[in-house]
Amino acid sequence: MRQLVSFLFILALTACQTSPADHTEFTWQDASVTELQQAMNEGQLTAEQLTQYYLQRIHQNNQQGPELRAVNSLNENALADAKRLDKERQQGKARGLLHGIPVLLKDNIDTADGMPNTGGSLLFAENHPEDDAFLVQQLRNAGAIILGKANLSEWANFRSTRSSSGWSAIGGQAVNPYDRTRSTCGSSAGSATSVAADFVALSVGTETDGSLVCPAAVNGIVTIKPTLGLISRDGIIPIAHSQDTAGPMARTVTGATLMLDVMKAHDSSDPAGYSSETTFASHLKTDGLQGKRIGVVRNLMGYNELLDKQFEQQLEILKAQGAQLVDVEMPTYGEYGGDEFTVLLYEFKNDMASYLADTQLPYRNLGDMIEANNELAEQELLLFGQELFEIANAQEDEAAYQQALANSKKLAGKEGIDTMLSENNLDVLIAPTTSPAWKIDHVLGDNYSGSASSPAAVAGYPHITVPMGYIQIGDEPALPVGMSFFGAARSEAILIEAAFAYEQATQHRVAPNLVATD
Repeated sequence: MRQLVSFLFILALTACQTSPADHTEFTWQDASVTELQQAMNEGQLTAEQLTQYYLQRIHQNNQQGPELRAVNSLNENALADAKRLDKERQQGKARGLLHGIPVLLKDNIDTADGMPNTGGSLLFAENHPEDDAFLVQQLRNAGAIILGKANLSEWANFRSTRSSSGWSAIGGQAVNPYDRTRSTCGSSAGSATSVAADFVALSVGTETDGSLVCPAAVNGIVTIKPTLGLISRDGIIPIAHSQDTAGPMARTVTGATLMLDVMKAHDSSDPAGYSSETTFASHLKTDGLQGKRIGVVRNLMGYNELLDKQFEQQLEILKAQGAQLVDVEMPTYGEYGGDEFTVLLYEFKNDMASYLADTQLPYRNLGDMIEANNELAEQELLLFGQELFEIANAQEDEAAYQQALANSKKLAGKEGIDTMLSENNLDVLIAPTTSPAWKIDHVLGDNYSGSASSPAAVAGYPHITVPMGYIQIGDEPALPVGMSFFGAARSEAILIEAAFAYEQATQHRVAPNLVATD
């Protein structure tokens, strides 16, 4: 019943947001989920046509034309799935919010449809899972079409200290569609680029710290990193279970929210899992900023002058929409970085061994993978090494890990985000998400200057980024940047209200011009 109510709500929302002219002529380019759903309901579009359209976009732009290298593999069952879902719709059996909508998954999420789950590495090129990840089951149950796997930073950017975000041995170097010389950020690189470039309207990424919000911001799209446990962690190649989560990526807050409603089903086998009765789509309110007390986190700024200038201009918009702004500083910012690193290293070693135990791969532990990378050095280690693998493999001190875990959660959560909110009676915290995309550099690696990602990532709290405009650097193409909305555990509904109202008031996003350049 709840799903039916959500579906009817979205149909009403679509009717409110769509002008009469939109009912007579459907435009494919950059169509939103609600526009696609309405076109299919009105008989202007089929899931098969939509799937063919996206496959053609990928064919023209992934390894040809601008060579975005955002997609690693395609699902050979996608068109058959689309035809089956079209037939269901014709029979009046639409499953819900995502019926007939193609979705790309980051290439670290298990599917049982023949596509390998590679993590971007040649070591996992023959990793064919026997079961869908729990979140994939939820997407299929809602009528989504799994179109393929998106490129990523190999091993979710946790192999080398000087890796290049968006590069994997499987997919090559993913590039930013706004400027192909610049980074996609990582590690959900292909997931973000694919949405920005209209390879799909929706994709799934994952984050340990920054891997959803950074690529979303520099690719000019929206993502929601949820509270740890809202989306099941089953079937995801891990870094660290205390911070890893999947999240939806879309061109609009509406699209990301609809996807979150589908993906959030409780997985009782996930120790962090919990049930949420909230229908997040009901919080898509144009007056969602009215009366909210918002903390402007001043010490999550200062690493890019142009970014800060753009952000400051947005504060007047928030005020005009009824928000009350309060300048705050995170009292513990920067104090938990060492503890976080200890946690990631220790958990990566153990969590990877747990994942390997459920595969048919010839590796049982991280040591086996290090050896295999050495054997494939000309392909895997050509650009950078595996020093993070080696450091993680040496981790043995459980007591130090447990202390670091407790410290990092306390400093980022209770004494960080929670303290800012409670002491200032705030609803939401905001900051610039990250600097504009930097030049890709395979010699020195990422030129990463700073981000607002770590407080919510380490605490396991929710974080949304929304496009907040573009930055022009000399004669270079304009680069998108994002505004972050984050807050207490399980505060997704409040964040969605604020993020949606800001998006509707600004409408900053402009699609990239996909023209190949030398």
